[in-house]
Amino acid sequence: MPRWGVCATVKAPVDQVLAFVAHHRALGAERIWIHLDDPDDPAVAVLEPLKGVRVIRCTDDYWQRSVGRRPPTHQLRQFRNVNRCYHRARVDFLAHLDVDEYLLADRPVAEVLADLPEDRLILRVEPWEALHTPGLPDDIFTARHFRRQMPGPDPALAARLFGRFAPLLEKGMLSHTVGKCFFRTGEPRLKPNIHGARIEGERVFGGRFSPDLALLHFHAEDPARWQKGLAFRLSKGAYQFLPDLQAHLLAADAAEIAAFYDMVQTARPEALEALREAGLLREHDLGLRAKVAAL
Repeated sequence: MPRWGVCATVKAPVDQVLAFVAHHRALGAERIWIHLDDPDDPAVAVLEPLKGVRVIRCTDDYWQRSVGRRPPTHQLRQFRNVNRCYHRARVDFLAHLDVDEYLLADRPVAEVLADLPEDRLILRVEPWEALHTPGLPDDIFTARHFRRQMPGPDPALAARLFGRFAPLLEKGMLSHTVGKCFFRTGEPRLKPNIHGARIEGERVFGGRFSPDLALLHFHAEDPARWQKGLAFRLSKGAYQFLPDLQAHLLAADAAEIAAFYDMVQTARPEALEALREAGLLREHDLGLRAKVAAL
């Protein structure tokens, strides 16, 4: 069976990084490469003793040796790190994920990867956004309901789900809709990036999303954490590429932002019913604290 690993560039609380590692080790990842964007991150002392985990502190010296200087944006740092990792990884497939993204498999990941035709260099994984359910017991990343993107225009369903905010959401998702990828290693010309790859400047064909894998994305399931990171996402993160959403949230006051979150991200019974009827809902309990304890 193919051996597979995960590469991530992280800047997050230690418990979140541990949850990410514990989940993917339990899922079958042979190796996990954690690039600490903050070279003084205290997570290094906790992560380094763990079996199958390689910790890379992204110091100025690391960047000098790798690419000459520290890339100015986190997206470029992610790109550089996954490329470096891809061409050194001694596994058959490498996935590039964020610390708030969790693979879920309907059958063993290695079996899914073994079924990929030999001429295919990429396996795409569809994102499912975590929704906020008030009152759930804390599980580091806490959610049980996950929403997938709408397969096509459906104004009636969008209005039912998001009310007056429906025009602000691309395919009914707050974050990215393109998902993440597994990259088959061993192709020296391949340049992986955050959501795909290129060879000599040409985009590599990824095909449809895998029917056996899901990417659970904890993008905004925690209202306090979402609000704390909102300014960054609007100016330097994902929302800068969504002009309608960006403009609306930049102009919104606190009450409007709260109303937006409640309608768009909260697992309201009527929203769950609509998602379930449309086949756009997945329910799962990751049990992250238990996995961290087992690790």
